[in-house]
Amino acid sequence: MTKADLVERVTESIARTAGPMISKKDCARVVDAFLDAVKEALKAQHNIEVRGFGTFKIRRRKTRMARNPRTGDPVEVAARPVPVFKPSKELRALVADEPFEPEPADAED
Repeated sequence: MTKADLVERVTESIARTAGPMISKKDCARVVDAFLDAVKEALKAQHNIEVRGFGTFKIRRRKTRMARNPRTGDPVEVAARPVPVFKPSKELRALVADEPFEPEPADAED
């Protein structure tokens, strides 16, 4: 799915529930704003949690030794932050086509 497909789907979803009140152009601005907000938060080393979807985090990779594939010489790869995505239990169950049963809240005795 491309960003254009995503904009199309969001526009259709809004049109079904609220009527044709938003244009594709406005919906594209919303999608772009959301993605920009995610990028800026990750750039600032913040985690982003979207309930029922997953968490975007920054993980710090350690310095490691790798090999140049052309020459076979060892090369040191510096430590660096990388973005990672951890899907929620709900999303994992949806993708696996399994029923999702939320954990019950702790009952007080």
